[in-house]
Amino acid sequence: MRPSSWSTAPPATWVLMAGAIAGGVLLGPVDLLAQMTLPYPWANLANSPAVWAVAAFAAGAWGVRGLVRVSLAGALLLVLAVEGYYATAVIFLGDDSATLYNPVAFIWMGFGVVAGVVFGIAGAWYRSGLRWQANIGLAALGGVFIAEALRNVLSGAFGWSTAAILAVVALLVPLALGRTRCHRLESLALVVPIALLGVVGYLIAM
Repeated sequence: MRPSSWSTAPPATWVLMAGAIAGGVLLGPVDLLAQMTLPYPWANLANSPAVWAVAAFAAGAWGVRGLVRVSLAGALLLVLAVEGYYATAVIFLGDDSATLYNPVAFIWMGFGVVAGVVFGIAGAWYRSGLRWQANIGLAALGGVFIAEALRNVLSGAFGWSTAAILAVVALLVPLALGRTRCHRLESLALVVPIALLGVVGYLIAM
């Protein structure tokens, strides 16, 4: 059974881009605030690349159609979020303004472009009426959480508590967002294979 698709019309391109800009401007400061105020292990999640991928996925799901425009919306959102994060740290924490344009910032913006394109498309595919696209799109969102959990365990970046939360979220994503029973189960079955691809990507990038 193929998943049903939404009948709502996609937003105009300028509306989609305006939403992506607004989302990016908000995501960076909110991320920094949550990272500083939430207790462990939730503070680790605030600055999680997987959580940021959700924003690009949402942009793609909202955009619905047009791979170029949903890719651009996802990438624009995450690049602005990176700069928003550093700008907030400069304004409120007194960080050096050079952090806005130093090599680390450009590296993270590069990651933002890649993740924005991948998850912008995944979000659009999630809303597709084509079974394989809808399954892969939803599984990609769940898979990025398991990929990050595995990467954290392998590298020792975070404790087991954070990895466990990421793994639980990964399994809940298909169950919560699947549009039909088959969509949920088939997407869930794809989460781990896609996550393993994501781990390889993490290890290559970092």
